Amino acid sequence: MSMSHLYGKDEDSDGVEMEKFEITDWDLENEFNPNRRKHWQTKEDTTYGIWAERDSDDERPSFGGKKSRDYTAPVNFISAGIRKPAAEEKSNSDSDDEIPTKREELPKEFESKKLRTGGNFKPTQKTFAGGIKSNTDFGSWERHTKGIGQKLLQKMGYVQGRGLGKNAQGIIAPIEAKQRKGKGAVGAYGSERTKQSLKDFPVVDSEDEEEQEFQKELSQWRKDPGGAKKKPKYAYKTVEELKAKGKGGKIISAPQKEISQVKVIDMTGREQKVYYSYSQFSHKHNMPGDSTAPGVKEEKPQGFVLPELEHNLQLLIDMTEQEIIQNDRQLQYEKDMVVNLTHELEKLSEVLGREEKAIYNLSQVLKTVEECEQRLQPGCENPLTLDECARVFQMLQDKYYEEYKMSEKSDLAVALVYPLVKEYFKDWNPLRDSTYGIEVMTKWKDLLEEGHLSHSAQDAAMDPYHRLLWETWVPFLRNIISQWQPRNCPPMVDFLDSWVHLLPVWILDNILDQLIFPKLQKEVENWNPLTDTVPIHSWIHPWLPLMQSRLEPLFSPIRNKLASALQKWHPSDSSAKLILQPWKDVFTPGSWDAFMVKNIVPKLGMCMAEFVINPHQQHMDVFLWAMDWEGMISLSSLVGLLEKHFFSKWLQVLCSWLSNNPNYEEITKWYLGWKSMFSDQVLAHPGIKERFNEALDIMNRAVASNVGPYMQPGARESIAYLTQTERRKDFQYEAMQERREAESIAQRGIGVATVPMNFKDLIQSKAEEHNIVFMPLIGKRHEGKQLYNFNRIVIYIDRGVVYVQGEKTWVPTSLQSLIDMAK
Repeated sequence: MSMSHLYGKDEDSDGVEMEKFEITDWDLENEFNPNRRKHWQTKEDTTYGIWAERDSDDERPSFGGKKSRDYTAPVNFISAGIRKPAAEEKSNSDSDDEIPTKREELPKEFESKKLRTGGNFKPTQKTFAGGIKSNTDFGSWERHTKGIGQKLLQKMGYVQGRGLGKNAQGIIAPIEAKQRKGKGAVGAYGSERTKQSLKDFPVVDSEDEEEQEFQKELSQWRKDPGGAKKKPKYAYKTVEELKAKGKGGKIISAPQKEISQVKVIDMTGREQKVYYSYSQFSHKHNMPGDSTAPGVKEEKPQGFVLPELEHNLQLLIDMTEQEIIQNDRQLQYEKDMVVNLTHELEKLSEVLGREEKAIYNLSQVLKTVEECEQRLQPGCENPLTLDECARVFQMLQDKYYEEYKMSEKSDLAVALVYPLVKEYFKDWNPLRDSTYGIEVMTKWKDLLEEGHLSHSAQDAAMDPYHRLLWETWVPFLRNIISQWQPRNCPPMVDFLDSWVHLLPVWILDNILDQLIFPKLQKEVENWNPLTDTVPIHSWIHPWLPLMQSRLEPLFSPIRNKLASALQKWHPSDSSAKLILQPWKDVFTPGSWDAFMVKNIVPKLGMCMAEFVINPHQQHMDVFLWAMDWEGMISLSSLVGLLEKHFFSKWLQVLCSWLSNNPNYEEITKWYLGWKSMFSDQVLAHPGIKERFNEALDIMNRAVASNVGPYMQPGARESIAYLTQTERRKDFQYEAMQERREAESIAQRGIGVATVPMNFKDLIQSKAEEHNIVFMPLIGKRHEGKQLYNFNRIVIYIDRGVVYVQGEKTWVPTSLQSLIDMAK
C-alpha cells in the first residue's frame, strides 16, 4: 500500500522524502475504526527489534531512506478478502445484512493488494466448519476410501437425511460458520448465531437476557421525552376469564364455601398470623406489615402509600373472584345433575314401559286360562276340546312367548290338558288301532316338551309332556298289556313301533322292562318244544329290534329246553333243523357252537360211523343227512367229522379198487363225483384238500407201478391230466380267494399300515370289518362316559374295557363277545 498520504514527496526535489506530521483525512476516518489495518509483530521483529528487515509496503516508513522491495524473496500465499473503506465497514456494522462492496468504488490509494491465492477464493460462498460446502457433499470424501464410516453408521441405524441419536434428535446440517464483518472480538458485531443454530437450539442465551434487562434498567434512568407522568396500567378480568381460570384448576363437584372459610394459622414468620381462607394465605406477601425477605434491599417509600387500603381492596377482589368461580362450579354441578336425572328418567321410563307391557300380557294370559277353566266345568254350554286346547297353547306360545316360557307349564297342563287327555283315551284299545292319538300327542309334544333328553323319571319330573304321558297315557297301556297274550305279538310290536318316536326313553324302558319282559319270561317257562305247534321264534324274534339285549336272559332256558328235546332226535328228522336255524343269528357264536357240538355233532357222528362206501352200489342217505347241517355247525366240526368217519373209509376203498386191475376211467368219474358232493368252502379247507390230493397221489403211484401187458392204454396220461387239472383248479381258487380278500379290504379302507390309536378306534375298525353300525348316542352319558350304539347294543368304554348294558347293571364284555352279540 502506498503511504503517500502520510509522507509527502516533493516532485521537484531530488528523491528526498520528508515526513509530514499533519493530521490527514485518513487519520480521522480510521482513528475509531476497529477494522483498520494494524501492524503485526513478526518473528524477525521480536528477535532483532529495530534492526529487523521490513518490507516498505507493510509498515509505516521511518525517517530513513526508501528501501526497494526484495523481489527475490519466496512468495507467501495469504488468504484474505477485499479491503473495504472504514465508512462502508461502519455502515455495514450497523446493518444486519452483509452487502458486498464493489472493487471499483474504492479509492486507488485504499485498495488492498491482489490476492496471492490465484483468484480462486470466494468470500461470499456459504461454507461450514471443516470445509464442507453444503449438505449435498456430506460424506463425499468416502469415494476415495472404503466407506467404513458410512457402513458403521448404517449398521447402528443411521438414516441419511436424519439426525443422530436414539430418537434422531441430532442436527442434520453440519455446523455453519458465520463470517464476521471485521476483525473485532467475539460479539463485537452483535449475535453470531446462524439460522441453523436458531432452528436447532431455539433457547435464548442468558447473555441476551442480561443485555435486555440491562437495557430495561438503563431506560428507567432516561427522562421521558414527553415529560408527562406514566399512567398506571390496570388489568381487567371478565367473568368468562374467571370461569376459565376456575375450570383450569381442580374440579370440585360440590360447593366450597366450607373450604373458603377454613381458619389458617401461619407460624412461618417472626409473629403468629391468622388467615381466614386459603386465598389470604396464598397472598400473604401482599398483606401490609409483612417484612421483606432477608438480603433484599427495601424499596424507598413512596409519597402517598396506603398499604392497608390496598390490602383490603385486594382481599375484596380475591373474595369476589372466588365467589364467581364457586358459583360457576355450582351451576355446572347443577347442570350435570339435570343431565344425569334426565338419563335416569329415560331409563326408568323404558323399564316402566316394559313392565306395563308385561303386566298387560300376563293379564291376557290369565284371562285366557280362566276362560279355558270355565269351559272345563261340567254343564258348560261350549265345552273345551283337546284340539281347541292345543290351539290355545299354540297361541300363548306364539303371541306371549316370554310369559309362556316363564310360567309353570306343568301346572297349567295339569289343570287344563290332563282331564281332556284322559277323556280322549277313555275307550282306546292299542291292539286294534295302533295309530289312534298319534297326531294329537305329536302336537302336545311340540307344545309341552322342553327339549332336553331325559333318561330317568327323576330327570323328567318337571317336564309337562313326560308327566302327561306318565299320568294319563301309561295307565291305559298298562291295563291293555295285562290282558295281552305274548304269543300274539304282532299287534303289540306294531303299536310300540308306531309310538316309539313319541315316547321318552325312560317311559319306553319302563314299558319294555316292567310290562313286556315279564309276560315273555312267563310264556317261555310254559313253552314245550315237543308239544307246542307254534315255533317259539315266531313270537320272540319280533321283539329283537325293540328289546335287543333285554331278551338275553330268555336264551338260556330256551337252549336248555331245545337240548332236552334233541336227546331222542335222529339226523333223519329234518324238523330239528327248521326249529334251530332261526336261532343261529340270535345266539352268540360261542353259545351256538357249544350247543351244536353238544347236541347235533354226536348224532351226526353216529350216523357217519355206520355209513358204508360201495363203488358198485352206493346209498347216499346218511351222507346227505350229515352234509345237510353244513352252515349250521362250524366248519371245523364238519371237517373233523368227515376226516374221522368218511375219508378213512373212502381212501381204503380206493386202494383196494386200484389193486384189482381197475378201469381208470371209472375211478376218475368216481373221484370227481365224490368231490362234487362238497361245497367250495369245505373243499378250500386244508384238511379236505389234503385228503383229495392224497387220493391223487395214490392213483399216480398205482399207474406208475402197473408196467406190463395188462396195463390199460392211456391210463397214465388220463391220471396225470386229472392230477394237473385238479392242482390248477386249487391254484385258481386260492388266487381268486386272495383277490376277493384284497378287494374287500380295499373297500373297507383297512390297510396293512393302519394301526388303531386307541381302544375306540379298534372297536370301530372291527365294526367296519364285520359291517356293524357303531355310532355315539347324542346327549346320552353314563357316569360321564359317552354311550355308543353297537348294532342296537348300548355300550360305553372305560379304560380299555367295554361295558354292555344289562338288566340292572353294566356288564364288562370282551370285544369278540360283543361282536358275536351284535351279529
